[in-house]
Amino acid sequence: MSKQLPLVAMDACCSPLAREPLSAPQAVELARAFKAISDPVRLRLLSLIASHEGGEACVCDLTDAFDVTGPTISHHLKVLREAGLIDGERRGTWVYYRVHPEVLARLSAVLVPGESGVVTA
Repeated sequence: MSKQLPLVAMDACCSPLAREPLSAPQAVELARAFKAISDPVRLRLLSLIASHEGGEACVCDLTDAFDVTGPTISHHLKVLREAGLIDGERRGTWVYYRVHPEVLARLSAVLVPGESGVVTA
């Protein structure tokens, strides 16, 4: 059974924090995604995948960018996948990853200041 974040549950999380409070289930789902990208290696992996030509990256393109072992990279990719931030597809001996832009958009939307007088620097 996959621990992947259900994309449907994220739909309810699109209202900015300053506009209305999150429900407990929304907070749990958002925390899972934000926790996944709170690690510098995972955040960098997500960035490398998202910015890669064609919108997807082979795991073989990712491993050389880090001073960690292949199994460690695999672990971090698994965490990102389980959080629903990326998806992978096996092609021959390699796995190609791509981000879920709709999930990233929902994460960013919840952080946008609302029109409730919140001052930004």
